[in-house]
Amino acid sequence: MDKQWERRSATRTAEIEAVSETLAILTEDDARDLMAKSVSLLQQRFGKVAFAATSRRLRAATFLRRAAQVPDFDADDLLAAWRGRHGAMTLGAARGPRAQLSTLAISIQLDSFTKIKAMMDVMVADLKKQQQEEVDFKAYCTKEFDKTEKAVYAKKQEKKDVEAKIEKLDSLMAKLAKQIEKAKKQISESSDEIKKASKNREAENAEFQTTVADQRAMQTILNKALSRLEDFYKKGKGNKLVLAEQEPPVKFNSYKKNAGASPVMGLILQIIEDSKKLVAEATEAEYKAQGDYEKFVTDSNAVIKEVSNKVEAKTKATATAKGESAEAKGDLESAIGELESLAEYDADLHGECDWVLKNFDTRQKARLQEMEAIQAAKGILSGAK
Repeated sequence: MDKQWERRSATRTAEIEAVSETLAILTEDDARDLMAKSVSLLQQRFGKVAFAATSRRLRAATFLRRAAQVPDFDADDLLAAWRGRHGAMTLGAARGPRAQLSTLAISIQLDSFTKIKAMMDVMVADLKKQQQEEVDFKAYCTKEFDKTEKAVYAKKQEKKDVEAKIEKLDSLMAKLAKQIEKAKKQISESSDEIKKASKNREAENAEFQTTVADQRAMQTILNKALSRLEDFYKKGKGNKLVLAEQEPPVKFNSYKKNAGASPVMGLILQIIEDSKKLVAEATEAEYKAQGDYEKFVTDSNAVIKEVSNKVEAKTKATATAKGESAEAKGDLESAIGELESLAEYDADLHGECDWVLKNFDTRQKARLQEMEAIQAAKGILSGAK
């Protein structure tokens, strides 16, 4: 396209020069004087106006035909080539500069000025249409580039937001997983502590029952022993000796009660009291231990229930986060796909618009010069100086 553009520019320049030189031929002083003299000599045969028109037609046609044969005019109009890709060609776009100049040359020879000027009007209208179409196409390209750029920016922001959301959800799920694992471990440890406390309580209670049973059995025995001593020493049972009617040859000394009986009985009483005290203390300790155990179990079960509720809530939160993450990943894939589509569309748009946008000013200026030249030629044919 760059090579064709160079050839087209050279062709357009040559075409403008040809038209300009044609106008110069038609308007130069020598030609004007010559035609004036020729018209004066042949006035009776052709008439002044008819001869001037014929002379100008012949010279203009000769120069235009010679200009159309310049090799540079082999280049096609690039706008026609561009339009040919879309299957839409106008009258001006369908013909190259060589064809247009040749047509003008033939028309100058065969047609009257009226028809030539009508053709020039068609060419100018065609060029104006091309100018406007290029302007419209430039506006379309500019609008589409702007629209695509905004769409790409918005979609990239959306992609960035979705990626941040996915990252946040992944972090949340990892955090919830750790918290759930820690909570389950706490529940397991609490359950183990309850089991351990239950075993200890059973052992303590068994020891308590044994202690109480042993102490009460000992109290029973000691009470029996004490009662027997009390019967002998305090109640006087069995403290009188039955003497035989016949006095033995050898007599015992006079019998006296053991003076140490009271300390023994006191000791037994002390042991009994200590035993009762031990039973009371053991019972109190048992009640306290049982109360502490029950409180521990109640508190532990409350903790387990609370932590279990937290685990359930965090599990639901994890499931919700997984659902949102899956949805966000779907949105991310969609955003990536749309960005790829926008990139392809932008590439197609560049392929379609870049050349026109790059050469827009040059093409507009060249076409404007061409229209001005045609209008000037029309003015000459209309008798303008």
